[in-house]
Amino acid sequence: MLQDLENNFSELEKKILILQKNYKNLTERLSELNNEHEELKMKYDEERRRNQVLAEEQKNIKLYSAISGNPEHNRLMKNHINRLVKEIDFCIAQLQNSGL
Repeated sequence: MLQDLENNFSELEKKILILQKNYKNLTERLSELNNEHEELKMKYDEERRRNQVLAEEQKNIKLYSAISGNPEHNRLMKNHINRLVKEIDFCIAQLQNSGL
């Protein structure tokens, strides 16, 4: 009976050591994954900013192309000019309403 208890305690001790080792490995892996996640998040934010810059450059290239007389972009240029005229009209109306 005493021998059985000692065997049981010995088995429990082995299982506890294995669980502790597994816990330590899992916490280390979690730490690694958290670091990797932060790095990937930073790369994602950087790529998103880069994508925004490229989209703005593409928009400007189309606008410059329209200004230079490229027939494919004439409609874009007309829309851009119309938007600017509307903004100017709005500003003029605000100045007139404010009494300046």
